[in-house]
Amino acid sequence: MAEGATTEDYPQEIDEQLTTFDSSVNAVKTMLEKLMSMSRNDLLQKLDPLEQAKLDLMSVYTLNSLFWMYLVTKGINPREHGIKQELERIRTYMNRVKEITDKKKAARLDKGAASRFLRNALFDPDDKELKKAASKKPADAASEAPQRKRPKQS
Repeated sequence: MAEGATTEDYPQEIDEQLTTFDSSVNAVKTMLEKLMSMSRNDLLQKLDPLEQAKLDLMSVYTLNSLFWMYLVTKGINPREHGIKQELERIRTYMNRVKEITDKKKAARLDKGAASRFLRNALFDPDDKELKKAASKKPADAASEAPQRKRPKQS
């Protein structure tokens, strides 16, 4: 646990929870140090606009969540504080970005390919011959109509 803290300083029942909390805080600290080690401009230049929006939203959500936790540690109810509305506002923007990302990932319909697929799937060779015969002149149609073969006689 923390330096100088002994088990007499707090109830034994919450020791495991405090240890978990301490490791979580250290993980957050490590991630923030990693994020803060790079120049923001350098980081943003490497990202496309959608990724920049995701990074900005993640950053502001993280900071507001940390402030939420700070309020809890001070005994202030964060549900009655303006931070709740701010977190909800950020979540709506995160959902918008998610919708945009999902639209980009969604399959797109190639109308030309779909129409060719349907035309070929519904193709009937008998219909094609009937259409050709109907489009020709009646006199030509009689002379060019395929003649039926006689059945074989045995």
